[in-house]
Order: sequence, then structure tokens, then C-alpha cells
Amino acid sequence: MPELSTIYDYMRTHAALLGERILQEYPALQQFDDAVSPRIEGLLRRPFPAQTIAIMGLAKRWQEARTGMVVAECGTGKTLISLGAIEVHSRGNPFTALAMVPPHLVEKWAREAFLTLPGLRVFLIDDLRNGGDENKSHGVNEVRLRRGRILREGLQTTLSELRLRKDSSSSRKRWLSLCGRPSLFIVGRERAKLGYFWRHAYRVPRSGPYVGCVVNSDTGKPVILDDSRLTAGEFEKVKIAETIETRGEKSCRQMHSPLWQADSDKIRRMAPIEFIGRYMPEWFDYAICDEIHQLAGDTAQGNALGTLASCTDRIVGLTGTLLGGYADDLFNTLFRLEARRMKDHGYEWGTTGRSSFIHDYGVLETITKVEPANNACSKAKATSTVRRKPGASPLLFGEFLMQLCAFVFLEDISGELPSYEETYLSVPMGAPMQEAYRELEEDMRKALKAHRGNRSVLSTMLNTLLLYPDHPYGIGTLYGTEFDPELKRRVRFVIAEPRELPEDRIYSKERKLIEEIKKELLEGRRCQVFAVYTQKHDVTARLQRILSNEGIQSAVLRASVDTSKREAWYARQVKDGVQVVICHPKLVETGLDLLDFPTIIFYESGYSLHTLRQASRRSWRIGQRRPVRVKFLCSEGTMQTSCLRLMGKKLLVALTMEGKFAGEGLQSIDEDDDMLSAMARELVERNCIGETADSVWKALSTEHQKLFPTKSHREDETSSLSIESPGIKLDDQSAPADLVEDAMDTASVVVFGQRPQSLSGKKRRRRPALPEQASLFGST
Repeated sequence: MPELSTIYDYMRTHAALLGERILQEYPALQQFDDAVSPRIEGLLRRPFPAQTIAIMGLAKRWQEARTGMVVAECGTGKTLISLGAIEVHSRGNPFTALAMVPPHLVEKWAREAFLTLPGLRVFLIDDLRNGGDENKSHGVNEVRLRRGRILREGLQTTLSELRLRKDSSSSRKRWLSLCGRPSLFIVGRERAKLGYFWRHAYRVPRSGPYVGCVVNSDTGKPVILDDSRLTAGEFEKVKIAETIETRGEKSCRQMHSPLWQADSDKIRRMAPIEFIGRYMPEWFDYAICDEIHQLAGDTAQGNALGTLASCTDRIVGLTGTLLGGYADDLFNTLFRLEARRMKDHGYEWGTTGRSSFIHDYGVLETITKVEPANNACSKAKATSTVRRKPGASPLLFGEFLMQLCAFVFLEDISGELPSYEETYLSVPMGAPMQEAYRELEEDMRKALKAHRGNRSVLSTMLNTLLLYPDHPYGIGTLYGTEFDPELKRRVRFVIAEPRELPEDRIYSKERKLIEEIKKELLEGRRCQVFAVYTQKHDVTARLQRILSNEGIQSAVLRASVDTSKREAWYARQVKDGVQVVICHPKLVETGLDLLDFPTIIFYESGYSLHTLRQASRRSWRIGQRRPVRVKFLCSEGTMQTSCLRLMGKKLLVALTMEGKFAGEGLQSIDEDDDMLSAMARELVERNCIGETADSVWKALSTEHQKLFPTKSHREDETSSLSIESPGIKLDDQSAPADLVEDAMDTASVVVFGQRPQSLSGKKRRRRPALPEQASLFGST
């Protein structure tokens, strides 16, 4: 026996035994050679082999538990998988299903449901009322598919009517007697959570020690926020609440004290999902929550997810981006789907439970500062700060995700996708811009040091330094606010006065954008350009003006275009000969297929990892015939570079929880508790955090090529995309020892939720050479 000096030597020596044990201890619910339900043959759309495995796996999961999740890339058929699983699990019995989806995907879901399940009736829940604006639909309306269009035809009713049993023994039996067929109800999540109107609730004493101050009605004391008193002018369009431990002069148990209440002057209404949860429990057999990652916050939409999970018999969540870089991104979602399991692990809902969850599965950084003593007789003062950092323990996958999720990748669906390339382009600033930026940066640095911990300075710093290279004019004097103990109110102070540069000048980053667009247009490739500043300092309008002056036909997609009409809007632009479309990436984050725009350019990236990953894959999907290129532009040596580098580091963690244990995804990432603080620290200390953006992206490029080895395509735009037939027969698995060998091989990555190539029975395809530039995103 060879000498075993490292754990890697041990694993290679005992690869066969370890591989057999892994397959015995963690068998998949649906194996490649397991029989499939005959009901899959009855689907109107025949699923691919990978989709069939996911359908059967989800159906078997529902036999063991009420919940399940499908984590699949954009374009892999999450709708087909969820509807197919319902068809298999229902075993031919009439069912009622409720799908809560993004508002712009309501009609698309209805269309795909008609094209997937035979004999299905589809209904749209427009609202809870049966009256109102005559130009809008109300109540619950049946829809039908006519020549590819969804039209409201057939039964019209309301949720209030559906809950009545009348002459039947139950309202559900009454519905089955009326419908007699499987039925799917679809509601946009914006309407699903549309509850009562609210207003702020606080008091302002006219006498006493707190005269003129905002006080909590429960305590009679001022509201303290960030070590300063909250004023009436600081109540914005968000609900504010306190956790109190005293009422008046007496102590009480810790309780939640909201500073808002229902507005009796506005129309009284109830959210449809709240109505279903309260008056129609167990009425629906199945619930589907599309884009479940967008429901992870403490919001009304997030609470609607919890309501659905509690009032339906089976539920499935669909997402393409499971994690945003932090372990606790999953806390709310897991608690809403599997509350009992979370409680069994000792967690409770709220801040305390989240802190425990981060401690167990996240990455925390403890910083202890020891201040020197003023004299020899006193002890030094030590303060400790605990900060949350991007990162997640692999135990999180084993404890919660492995049995809950089915992972499907685009490569599983079609092995003949065109090539996908991501490029990082760092553009040096011109001399005037660089001088003005460094001057602004120095002013920000001084303000940060003078007002340590002031969040108004931090947020102003972040937004201004990200914006200035793209819009160096019209910003004006920058102000921050702080509490003045003498005046007992917040006062303004000047942070900086950015230098005004000429508006009519074309700057280096803009010239690079024009150069890249013209290069793509010469190849007959339309371009989609993303920018995040679209309001007061509108970068999208400036880009459209610059491109028009260069003779490039462009259009700007605004948020005013209704979500349900954006697909048609893009079709009109293509028909009208538009070469470049400019918009905020969030407007096309989900649901849209931009097959006509094979080149995507992020002129500005923003700092939402979910949005960036989703938007970057709008073109690379089944049906795309051309190689897809995604380019990220940033001004060299600015906050834009820092932002992209930090997001690249967070992505490595996100890929880990999606089953792609790659590179640095399991390592501690040298980053502060959030991007805002990380950038502030980097600015103050003039010291880059970790690697350069280019090195991070090259590491991601390596992992992307390992995980998604696409077949190389020629740049010939007329070449067609061939997709393998869904009827592929999968070969028997090979020796389990290869599993461990692959895990130890540094040139390959074992992907959870995906069988290693050595076990699939297929011959390995040669990996294409790694591109010189970097790939930021492994999946969406």
C-alpha cells in the first residue's frame, strides 16, 4: 500500500469504497435508469430526459414531504417541470393548483400551461373585488388560448364566491362539480399581496420633556434610529417599527411596536393570498411560486409565500438564482417552506434565529480593537465587532438543500448550445476625468473620516463614485445629515462639491462602448446595453443621444412600459430596425427571451447579484443560434472596478450553494459586512481588498468552462442550432470509484444535483481552451 501522507492520498487510495458508500448513503430519488410515470407520455410537450428526471424527482419528493424546489437556469423549462410534476403526482385526479408568478409572466404562464397539460382550465385572479374600474378586469376570470393569444373567455367569478359551499358538503366539492377538470389559478405576485392602505402612526407631544419630538405611542418616548432621534420628516414610504421592553415607566416583555396602522380614509381591501390563507385553507392541492428568490425579504410578497405554504397541500418554489452570496439569504425562504424542520434545528423566526443561522452556516468576522490606556492605573479598553461576510458552509447544502432541491442546468437540456463568452473591459479614464474623480474621491475620504459610521455619507459616497465616471455633470453639492444634540434634530453638512465637466464631450468609456457596438453591428449582431442610473441622472438617455449622433439606431426601454407588454415592445423594436436597446437590467431580469440580441453589454452593473446573473443570460438559451457575448465595462481604478470585483467574489459563494463547489466558493472572502462598507474601507485605506477584479474574473472563467463546457461554434451567423432529440437513451452507470477520482481531479468539478460525467455513461467531450478574459457568472 502506498504511503498516505495527505487526505487526498487517502481518498485516491480508497476511491472505490468511498464511491460505493456515497451512492449507497445518498441515492437520488430518481435514478437515470428508474422507470418513469406513464402520465409523462400524456403531456402535450414531451420533456427532455433531464426534465423527466426532475419531474419524477419532484413528484417523489411530494410523496415524502409537502415542499420542494427546482433550481434551474433560465430556459431549462421550470414551468414544464412544475406542471409535469403536478400531473404525475395527481395520478389523473382533478386538481386545483395556484401559481404566484411575476406580473409580466402571468399570460406566459397561462399559455405554457395550455401547451403542457391536456384538458386543463386556466383562471386569472385579477383581484378580490367584483367591481371597480370598468376598463380593468376584476375577480377571477377564465382564459383560453386563441391563435397564440390569451383571451378572457368563459367562467367569471370571485374568491368570495369560490369559498361558499352552498348546497354542497364543502366549497371544494362544489367547485369540482362545476369545473370537473384540472384547474390552474394564476395570480401576479404584485396583486397577490395587494392589501389595505396604511399610514404612519406616531405622536408629537405639545408639552413635557419631549415637546415637538416624534414619540412612540406605546412608550411615550422618542424613536431612536442609528443613535439619533427620528424626526417626522424622516418617515418615508416604508413601515417603521420598534422592539420595546418598557411601556410608560414600567418594564414589559420584549414586544414588537409598529409605527404604522391601517388607513381608514382609503379604500378597504384584502390581499387575495391573505384571503385564500384565511378563508380557503386546503382548497388548493398545489402551489407554485416562480422566482422564489425574489420573495426572500421581510416583505408582503415574502409573507404571501409563507401563507401559500401553510394553506396548500403541496408547494414547489422555482428559481434560477438560489443564493445572493450570504448563507442567510436562504433563512426566510427555508423558514416559510419548512418551518418545522427549521424549528427542529433550534431556529426561531426573527433576528435571533437569523443570527444563529449565520453563526452555524455563514461566515462571521470578529474584529477586536484594543485602545491604549490613558494612564498606568486603568485597563485598556477592548471592543469587539462581529461582521457578516459572504460565504456559506457546505453543511447548509447537506442539511437543507440536498433533499429539498432538484438542480437542472442548461447543458442538461441541450448539449448543442452556442458558445458563451464573458469579457471584462477596464477602460482608463482621460486626464480631466481622472483628475476630477481623484479630487472627488479625496473629498469623500475626508468626509468619511470626519463622520465615521454616518450612513448618509456612505450611501452618498457609493452612488456618487459609481455614477461620476458616466455622468460627470449636473450632480451639484453633496450633503449628508447628522444629529445635532444641541438643536435636537438632524442637520445637513457638505460632503463634497464635484467638479462639473462638459456635458457635450465624449469620454473614454463612452468611446469604448461605441467601438464595441460598431464592432458587433459589423457582424450583424444587435446589442442590449444595461445601465442602472435612469432617474435624476439619466445615463440611458445620454447613451441614446451619443449613439444617435454616431448613426446607430437605438431605443430605451422605460419602467413605464407595462411588464406584460415588454415582450411585444421588443418585437416592435426589432421590426422597426432598432440596433441597440438600452435599459435597466431589472426590467428584463425574468421571463424575457432576448434571442435577437446575442451581445449584451453592461455599461453599468449595479450591485444586485440576482439581477446581474439573471440579466446576463437573457440571450443564452435554447433557440439561440449565435454565439453569445456578454461584456462588462468599467472605468479603471474607480469604485466601478471595486464593485465588480466584490460581486465576483460573492458569486463564487452563490455557485457553491447551487451545487457547483468550485475554486474559492468555500473559502473566506476578504470582504466587509456589506459592499457599502467594503468600498468605504477600501477608499479610506487606499488598499485593495483581496485580488484584482481581473484575477477574480479569470478564476470564474476557469470554473465556468469546467462547469459549462459548451461545444465550440464558428462565428458563422448562418449556422443553425441542432438540438438532440428528447428521446435519448441513457446508458448504465460505470464504476463508483470514478466519482471520487473526479472529485480529486483538479481539472474537474463535482456538481451536486448533477451526476458526474464519469457516471453518466456518455463520453467526455473535450473542454475548449479557456478564454483569455474572464467569465463572471456560472449560472442563473
